[in-house]
Formats: sequence, C-alpha cells, structure tokens
Amino acid sequence: MFHLAAVLSGQAEVDFALGMQVNVDGTRHLLDACRRCATPPRVVFASTVAVFGGPLPAVVPDHMAVRPQSTYGTEKAIAELLVHEYTRRGVIDGVVCRVPTVAVRPGLPNSAVSSFVSGIVREPLRGVDSVCPVPVETPIWISAPEVVTGNLLHAGTVSGDVLGATRTINLPGVTATPTLLLESLERVAGAEARARVRLEIDPAIAEIVVSWPAAFDTDRALALGFACDRNVATIVEAFAARLS
Repeated sequence: MFHLAAVLSGQAEVDFALGMQVNVDGTRHLLDACRRCATPPRVVFASTVAVFGGPLPAVVPDHMAVRPQSTYGTEKAIAELLVHEYTRRGVIDGVVCRVPTVAVRPGLPNSAVSSFVSGIVREPLRGVDSVCPVPVETPIWISAPEVVTGNLLHAGTVSGDVLGATRTINLPGVTATPTLLLESLERVAGAEARARVRLEIDPAIAEIVVSWPAAFDTDRALALGFACDRNVATIVEAFAARLS
C-alpha cells in the first residue's frame, strides 16, 4: 500500500483545518482501516524533507530530530509517528520515505510551495514564462520523478527485518539551486528559454523553502538499495528529451 495523498505545502499553510483533516486525520483513518487486513500490510508513506527546520548541519544525518517550520511539515511529522506506532503495534509493516522535491515534474503547477522548482524548467521548455520566488542561490534537495517512483516501489520490497526499528528513510537526491537549474535549461534550450524565467521574491515562499535541508547523508538508503540521481544537469536533460 502506497500512501501518497496529501494537501500540499502551500495549501496546507493557507487552510490549516483542511491540511490537518487530510494529512493527519486521513492518515490515521487509513492506518485504522489496516486493522481489518488478515496480515499487517506493507505501508509506504511518502513524507517530506519539510519535517526538518531550524538550525541544521550542512549535511543532515539519519538521526536528526525533526523540527518543522511549516504546517505541512508538522502534519507530515505527526503522520510519521503514526506510521511508526502502528508498525510497533503490529497493525502495519510501515516504511516512511522522506521524498526530496520532485523535479522536473510533468503536468501543471500545483499547490506545493516547491512547485516553482519544476516550473522554472518545465514552463520555458513549453514556451511559457515562469517565476522564481526564491533567491537564485537557494539550495534545494531534489530528485527526478522516475527515480522517486522507483525508490518508493523499492521501499515496498525492503525486508522489515533489514529495516529494524528505524522505519524512516531519507531518500537520496542531489542539491540544486535555481541557478543550476537555469544553467542546465540554457544548455538544452538556449538563452531564450532561460530568459522566460524572471525573479520575483515571495517572502512567504522563500521563508519556508530556506528552512528545508539541502543535503542528506544517504549512506543507509544507498546500502538498502535505493537509487540516486547523477546530477542536476542530467535531470533537466532527461526531462527536455521526454518533451521533444
């Protein structure tokens, strides 16, 4: 069972009640429903790096305590604890995957605070203008959609005995900045595409994004067989190739 449904970060910040209803209560109701299963099902819960915040080391270790600085991060941190508790009680066989910002994501912009990370590449490649709402050197932990999908599927197969009591995995990723993304965009689509992105700082978005960690120690995840992107350039190149 893969639990991906959520009210995303931007909407959760604006509509606190809805975020709590879906991200916390919805998760609890789903886990309660697992009591009716004949055997404890493997539940892979998609969490977020937004569970972290405050003063952080340059590279976040696996044992780092959560300290969310947003409503969405708080709701996901609560849900992580629920997954661990229902696993401890034998209701489920849970795994929590803290997913990097998924980029470059296909489709349309969504209500995630991080939506711009995909937008500043995706929209110019389609001939559409886009806005970067954070300083261009802001570091962001990202992973390509196909890598994230593969890692979530892999989480469904890792033995609980191998995971042990620590059921949370910081998924691998790479550290990007808007500058790195735009440089990669220019290499694949030219200066005209890059010029479609304008910088308009949104303090509310920037405050949340800069609270997120931008690099993780992923030795444990890699040892468990989770995959990692090569670099920012290959992520952008692969997305551009799919569009062409």
